[in-house]
Amino acid sequence: MKFKSPPVNSLSLDFITELCISLEKLENNRECRGVILTSAVPNIFSSGLDITEMCGKSMEHYAEFWRAVQEMWLRLYGSNMVTVAAVNGSSPAGGCLIALSCDYRIMVQNPKFIIGLNEAQLGIVAPFWFKDTFVNTVGHRVAERSLQLGSLHSASEAHKFGLVDELVPEEKLQEKAAAIMAQWLALPDHARQLTKSMMRKAVLDRLVAHREEDIQNFVNFISKESIQKSLRMYMEMLKKKKS
Repeated sequence: MKFKSPPVNSLSLDFITELCISLEKLENNRECRGVILTSAVPNIFSSGLDITEMCGKSMEHYAEFWRAVQEMWLRLYGSNMVTVAAVNGSSPAGGCLIALSCDYRIMVQNPKFIIGLNEAQLGIVAPFWFKDTFVNTVGHRVAERSLQLGSLHSASEAHKFGLVDELVPEEKLQEKAAAIMAQWLALPDHARQLTKSMMRKAVLDRLVAHREEDIQNFVNFISKESIQKSLRMYMEMLKKKKS
């Protein structure tokens, strides 16, 4: 599955909805046992959540958007399929979450590419299920420091503490992703699926149990004038960079 929403594969409501529908179709297709997620846009895997969805909109829109973000994570993190992220570009915030939600992450070895949950830099807070997914991947101390600083890590740094499993040259990425997929698919599906469920169930169940509360927390937080001001400033900064 290739992400193609130029210029930076930002996770808009439309993009997330389409991604969820595509994942559901693959999940329901018994002949599909695994999916490799990558980008068709050069130098970017996904820039993360679309800030325009969180700025200057109604409370109803914020709730609808956040429910879609939750749904994307629940589908991906809880998928019965083998999921491999072939990260062929920078992957901040929500882009990093997509990669974290997969079973295996391969990243292109390029000093320009960065990955991490940098929400703190935008003046917003990664919710508990982002945090739980991150902690389960890199451990508590690395996650705590990285989340508080809103750090974006180079591919080498990310590999060093386990945020990504492997680094490869760009021209080898698809070949390596296919080889990893073959390795995981060589196992009996039921054993792998039950093991994955056992490892991830507590984190998934926690969001399912607190889903409405999490949406309300997001809506209350994102609609605060101080947060809206912070997001507007960030968007202005991005515009200046482009020009």
